[in-house]
Amino acid sequence: MKVCVPSMGGSGLQEEVGAHFGRVPTYTIVDVDTNEVKVVKNVSEHMGGTGMPPEHLSREGVHIMLCSGLGSRAIRMFEDYGIEVYVGASGTVQDAMDAWKNNQLMMATDENACKEARRH
Repeated sequence: MKVCVPSMGGSGLQEEVGAHFGRVPTYTIVDVDTNEVKVVKNVSEHMGGTGMPPEHLSREGVHIMLCSGLGSRAIRMFEDYGIEVYVGASGTVQDAMDAWKNNQLMMATDENACKEARRH
């Protein structure tokens, strides 16, 4: 199973969790079955590319997204691609992974979506 965390650079598990999942420079993907860590660039339209993050991450085989927060539209987009989203991640990618494994993150819902998330 692959878990993704929006990240601020290429330092893998020690990288800082990015606060704005769609505008981070990278996504760190951790395969919890093999412990493989892969960092991919954000090539979505938010960063001058094409497509939206859920589309790109789906192609990477991501099953779960751990982030600090996101808007309800983004939650629905991830759901459309079959990717579960958990909110409340902070610190490093490793911190986010540990919090998820210890059931300390909440499943993303319309009720806990960021209200300030801009519509596109």
